[in-house]
Amino acid sequence: MGPNGQAQYWAPDLAGACDVLRSHYDHTYVVPGESTPRRAATSDPVDRDVCSYPHEITDNDFHTVGDIFSSATNPDRKKPFDIRTLMHAVADQDHKVLERWAGMAGAETSVVFDAHLGGWPVSLIGIESRPQPRPGFPPSDGPDTWTAGTLFPRSSKKTARAINAASGNRPVVVLANLSGFDGSPDSMRHLQLEYGAEIGRAIVNFEGPIVFCVVSRYHGGAFVVFSKALNAELTVLAVEGSFASVIGGAPAAAVVFAGEVDSRTASDPRVVALTAAMSSAKGAQRAALVTDLAQLRSSVRSQKLGEVAAEFDGVHSIERAVQVGSVDAVIRARELRPRLVEAVERGLARPRHEETPRRGSTTGPSDDGSMKE
Repeated sequence: MGPNGQAQYWAPDLAGACDVLRSHYDHTYVVPGESTPRRAATSDPVDRDVCSYPHEITDNDFHTVGDIFSSATNPDRKKPFDIRTLMHAVADQDHKVLERWAGMAGAETSVVFDAHLGGWPVSLIGIESRPQPRPGFPPSDGPDTWTAGTLFPRSSKKTARAINAASGNRPVVVLANLSGFDGSPDSMRHLQLEYGAEIGRAIVNFEGPIVFCVVSRYHGGAFVVFSKALNAELTVLAVEGSFASVIGGAPAAAVVFAGEVDSRTASDPRVVALTAAMSSAKGAQRAALVTDLAQLRSSVRSQKLGEVAAEFDGVHSIERAVQVGSVDAVIRARELRPRLVEAVERGLARPRHEETPRRGSTTGPSDDGSMKE
């Protein structure tokens, strides 16, 4: 039952299943009369700097979590990294994390942990930031791999399910390197729009604090469904050097400002000179210049695309997102853990509405992953 998401946790045997159940209750059990699971004792300092945490994945140049946020090793925040490493670095080191729906097929780009943060039980969600292999034979109209920083239909469903499961029980913390939703025909055919909208609905209906932290990039539909306009209790933070906009610089240059790119290409001195030379040439020389001009236009256009993209990212920076109210604050990488804990505690201190029953106070799991009353 793992691939279809019905098996929420894996256990090796009956004793292991009992351990998983006890660990699950450590994160979710609400004492009658209280509103949230109780805070656990922790010896892990709230102000611990996560930058020194080792990043041991060998398929990139990062040696520590700090390298992910470094302007020297990752200036454009486009290099792949392991999101589970970052999630483990942020979570309390003296409490075991429990990964939920780990085997859900097609949902590899969404990672869900039951974890503690500053002693507080939270649902910690990360967006995988390395390409993941796609098993089987991919369709011709879909991606060959699950690309990094992207939500596909099943990972969108998993993310919405995780948010719904924590609603009314414990805070949700999202660590996001999220370029948006996949828009391939294959994903559209498999209800990408519906499952993406489910995330937005889960945010609207969520009871309790949500902390959304941009750790690299934050573009596209992600900018819409994880929006402060959908839920007043949503806190949006961004690590220094991150990028946030409805559309990224590269696609903006290619689609929105294609005319500007073409205009800059046509007015480039190299293109102008070769065009003039071609107009006066004849015969074989003119044919050769036509080929040269086509190659030059392609090369110059690529350069101009990069220029326009950089200008767009420079204007639509994370600082501008703060100015327009889409992001609450820009934080330094070494402040990541203490600022997340602070946001969780501030959210828990807000008055809570008691009209609806609280989840997680008694026995079995329901089909959406929450605990039935």
